[in-house]
Amino acid sequence: MRTHQEPVFRLAYLLLGEPDEAEDIAQETFLRAYKALDDFDTERPLRPWLLRIASNLAHNRHRSIGRYIAALTRFAQRDPEKISPTTIEPDDDSQLLWQAVKKMAQPFQEVIYLRYFLDMSESEMADTLDIPSGTVKSRLYRALSKLRGIIERDYPELKEIVE
Repeated sequence: MRTHQEPVFRLAYLLLGEPDEAEDIAQETFLRAYKALDDFDTERPLRPWLLRIASNLAHNRHRSIGRYIAALTRFAQRDPEKISPTTIEPDDDSQLLWQAVKKMAQPFQEVIYLRYFLDMSESEMADTLDIPSGTVKSRLYRALSKLRGIIERDYPELKEIVE
């Protein structure tokens, strides 16, 4: 657990953006992994298996958060004065880059996070996402192309950093 705790937490945090939520996901990941140890293929690496569990849990949490936000939105439309909007101002380039990545579809976010934030190889990414290696390569290529477009359009100040 100590060996893999940080990457599991980091992936959950990158997918959800909330440290408390990420901590919950990390704990749940290790609980589920422990319960499913009999199903684990010892011929395969442990890290991608754990990250796949974390990714699935984060997706489930994200969907439930989406339903909650939709309910809040419906509430705000009925009584907008009860909700006060807040904005988070980015304070550095890494925050801007993270916001740019968050504008992409979930599958593209995942490959960016796994490759560049968690420094995983293509084969580890394929195991984690449970997709073929060729799909990882094409998805990563498309994700980077989309990220460049988002940066050019919405974050031109980052253009020098990612070139």
